[in-house]
Amino acid sequence: MSFTKEKRETIKRYLLEKVSGGEVSFVKKTADTFGITANTVYRYIRELIAEDVLCKEGRNYRLAAVNSFFSLDLAGQKIHEDQVFSRDISPLLAGLPENVLHIWEYGFTEMMNNVTEHAYAKAADIYVTRNYLHTSMVIADDGVGIFNKIKDCYGLDSLDDAILELFKGKLTTDKEHHSGEGIFFTSRVMDMYAAVSSGKIFSHSEYAEVLKDIKEIPVLSEMSGTGTMIMMTLANNSGKVLSEVFDQYADVDGGFIRTRLPIKNIFPNAPVSRSQAKRLANRMEEFKEIELDFDGVKTIGQAFAHELFVVYQRSHPDVQLIPYNTSLEVQKMIYHVSRQTDQ
Repeated sequence: MSFTKEKRETIKRYLLEKVSGGEVSFVKKTADTFGITANTVYRYIRELIAEDVLCKEGRNYRLAAVNSFFSLDLAGQKIHEDQVFSRDISPLLAGLPENVLHIWEYGFTEMMNNVTEHAYAKAADIYVTRNYLHTSMVIADDGVGIFNKIKDCYGLDSLDDAILELFKGKLTTDKEHHSGEGIFFTSRVMDMYAAVSSGKIFSHSEYAEVLKDIKEIPVLSEMSGTGTMIMMTLANNSGKVLSEVFDQYADVDGGFIRTRLPIKNIFPNAPVSRSQAKRLANRMEEFKEIELDFDGVKTIGQAFAHELFVVYQRSHPDVQLIPYNTSLEVQKMIYHVSRQTDQ
């Protein structure tokens, strides 16, 4: 059987995705999916090894990667993030599609600017790894720590409250010079984004997956002390367009009016109390639409639901709360409290 070049590339990409995802039976999965023999799959594997795309270590396979690591001395000198990107990062991304390069330029320069202007860091380490499927980047500094900085600036009670505010967006410790949009949009345009500091994690991804990524990159264990570590990953063939991500949260005039809150990431256990709802509602009036993503949340407490969907909504009629990915139990509770006129 002779396949077209496009078909062969499709098979190889599928195979590599299974290897990258840790699929033990990737040979059988590939053979079954495309109706080919195991011998044909092994032929593709040999080709990928010859092309330095795949590596074999004993009986195991992994994607071959090009790793780059360098440090920046921030003490006593001004670092321009765009120059760092042009000089050090851009050459490592050669050959990637224009939309992907644009996303990386935006994400890196926004995160690097946070380091140089907000972290009070003396040094920053940058780690870039690129394989056939994905490129990942880590920026780690020895500064004050992002969650501590936000907590102190806004007078919040805990680091968890600082992380909650990051999910909303429009958050900056320097309102005179910054809009507070960099982390918000970078975290949404990347396939995986995480900020790790003071033993806490901010991410839209599953925390278990973030921890897995940290453990799988040995150099990260040396970069995860004080300060902040930013991790970003994006598929090399991603179809994402940065402007389209901006448009998801803006109105026709380009204003940042909409935000999306992943309830499971904010409250790992089912939220039940009024105080949790009040913390969630803090600064919501800065937006016109709040999308509340209940994916993975089986139930919510009556007090939490009443405070959010009745008390807050009654006092802020111009803010639209939009729950979605709701389980039947969550839907029932929202409906239950919404029918109450007084409590």
